[in-house]
Amino acid sequence: MRKGALNKPMSLHVRKTLKASTPLLSLFFCGFAVQAQTQYDLLIQNGHVIDAKDKISAVRDVAIKDGKIAAVESHIDPKSALKTVDAKGLYITPGLIDIHVHVYASTGERGSYAGDQSVFPDGFTLRSGVTTVADAGSSGYKNFDDFKEHIIDRSKTRVLAFLNIVGAGMRGPKFENNLADMEPAPAAQMALRHKGLIIGIKTAHYAGPEWTPVEHAVKAGTEANIPVMVDFGTNHPERPISILLTQKLRPGDIYTHVYSGLRDELDPSGHVSSALWNGRKHGVIFDVGHGGGSFAWRVAVPAIKEGFLPDSISTDLHITSMNAGMKDMLNLMSKFLALGMSVDDVIARSTWNPAKEIHHEELGNLAIGAPADVAVLRVEHGTFGFTDMYGARMNGTQKFECEMTVKGGKVVYDLNGLSRPDWRTLPKNYKAIGDPRWDGLNPRVSNH
Repeated sequence: MRKGALNKPMSLHVRKTLKASTPLLSLFFCGFAVQAQTQYDLLIQNGHVIDAKDKISAVRDVAIKDGKIAAVESHIDPKSALKTVDAKGLYITPGLIDIHVHVYASTGERGSYAGDQSVFPDGFTLRSGVTTVADAGSSGYKNFDDFKEHIIDRSKTRVLAFLNIVGAGMRGPKFENNLADMEPAPAAQMALRHKGLIIGIKTAHYAGPEWTPVEHAVKAGTEANIPVMVDFGTNHPERPISILLTQKLRPGDIYTHVYSGLRDELDPSGHVSSALWNGRKHGVIFDVGHGGGSFAWRVAVPAIKEGFLPDSISTDLHITSMNAGMKDMLNLMSKFLALGMSVDDVIARSTWNPAKEIHHEELGNLAIGAPADVAVLRVEHGTFGFTDMYGARMNGTQKFECEMTVKGGKVVYDLNGLSRPDWRTLPKNYKAIGDPRWDGLNPRVSNH
């Protein structure tokens, strides 16, 4: 700048230009000040919050910032958020966690859970309030890297995995009955290479009488310091369930398909087997794993009446179960309402309990700083029918429905447009109107 330039009078043109731009500058700085004062990206108000970890079951507001839970309070000023959603009359819960699914759907292999029997996760999770799943043994150590590349790394849903003790994965009897391919060491090594992503070892579908699949799975789980999930396969007198649950499995290991009735879960008198009660005392976890052939009313009803509730509710989602009795996570959760469990109990077994079981306690809760995975659920009242694996129906009067799902702080499913403005309030030629800080569906281009 030349000497004396600061004291030189402005030209008439410069003065007119500044005068004309003053309103625009004021608007710019005003908008900047509002953005600077915005405390939260997304605020969900007036819903009934259920958070089993923090023992909250009350109407609360939930605020989200930078993909994390930022506040849970009785009232939060809506002016403090970029976007506010009114959830009055709805439940606000942590994102649901389904620890038994089959989502290794990319290989094209016929009749295989490492192939055509599996489903791509995002089409079946977010619309049901599910934000985290654990694939239950579709892959083994030999094909896990392929599963990771083609499914895990490409999904909006958080996909974790139980690694099959069978190296080739869950590809049918030819592979799953091959005792020579159940090596603990390489399974453990793969799990250790992917700590936090591989959250357990799975043994399933074995048709023989040997204990080898269970013993090798437990050995791999011990080496990798992760739990084992057991689908006990074909029932054999040589390997009774009582020995499995009290001697073979460790505390924290998971017995899935607990209400199937296929492996002596009930005793001959129709009561819950003492093996299950003793297994629970031993610390074994009991998971639903409904699937296409692992849930019967004639087993679940007496078990629930006797107080043998599941520790976790999971679907065993695959191409058969999704169109049969199971359908989806919310339909399954609704069955437990029909069985007499409370909304709070069902939510706990679909969020915080499974988070603990897979050692991901940052999930399944709405504590400050937790990942902002949230399900906004409605409980419909009416007359509904729910079927088991045999097609037998039980009537119920309540049914869960997902209104909105938030994953990592962004709305990724919105059934009735709770987060959306009425189109009549928008400009004539409106386009995408969401802000990428909270909107995972229709975000406008932003340079912030």
